[in-house]
Amino acid sequence: MAKTKRQSHAATPPKRLHERVFESDGLYFLKLVAVFLLGTFWIKFGEPLLIGDFQLNAVPVGVFVGFLLVRLFEKHQADRKIWYALLVVIGVISNFQAAGIVI
Repeated sequence: MAKTKRQSHAATPPKRLHERVFESDGLYFLKLVAVFLLGTFWIKFGEPLLIGDFQLNAVPVGVFVGFLLVRLFEKHQADRKIWYALLVVIGVISNFQAAGIVI
């Protein structure tokens, strides 16, 4: 007959969770400033372009470039989602401000 061994669970210490730091605070702040500046870059037209029944007043060039850069540089999907949301919010807010290049 085989004997079964009993394990003592009381002697093992509890596991501690440690934060994994992927980048420094300075790098994160630099990315935040870059995303903010890209989100505010619009090309606005002096006279609206008419494409059929659609009227185009501006093009969010910085938002499109920002999407591509975030896709290239961020490895984690959760981080990309945060940057995408930030780009969209800044892009929408800056559309109503006097930011951009007028052609």
